[in-house]
Amino acid sequence: MKKRGFELVKRFANSDLKLPQRQTVLSAGYDLEAAEDFVVPSIWKKNFLGILQNIFLGKDEKIDNKILNPVLVPTGVKAYMQKNEVLLLINRSSGPLKRRLILPNGIGVIDADYYGNEDNDGEIFVQLINYGLTDYHIKKGERIAQGIFTSYLLTDNEKEPDKKRTGGFGSSDN
Repeated sequence: MKKRGFELVKRFANSDLKLPQRQTVLSAGYDLEAAEDFVVPSIWKKNFLGILQNIFLGKDEKIDNKILNPVLVPTGVKAYMQKNEVLLLINRSSGPLKRRLILPNGIGVIDADYYGNEDNDGEIFVQLINYGLTDYHIKKGERIAQGIFTSYLLTDNEKEPDKKRTGGFGSSDN
């Protein structure tokens, strides 16, 4: 029986993508790579200063929050794990330091029931924001995040949810 690991999603099944792997013997994280070339636009090109000015002047009604949305970079992989486990997506240390790329939520959570969902076959996408001054061009195969498998605990008096995952990325927000 398989316990945890990575597989390619159907749309990349016949590609040359590599499955995530640890880089050293004591590494906790599995490096996830970009499945294709991708451009992460700089927030500064999106009138970020104008947005800050509107906030400072109290003109919240003129702020379009969609301007600062992160991009979703495809990895071409999905993760399987036990029902009491989760895959945490975390910045690689070189992301912010060398590339000016960050996960805007600080950490991503891939639940066990995300694997193989109908919307996107469970493909893991990495949310990124580029706070650098220029666009960042990610190359296919470039390591963009790391994933760490870990278990989690439940409360004693939890009423188990009866809702099943019905979609892909962000589907449990509804």
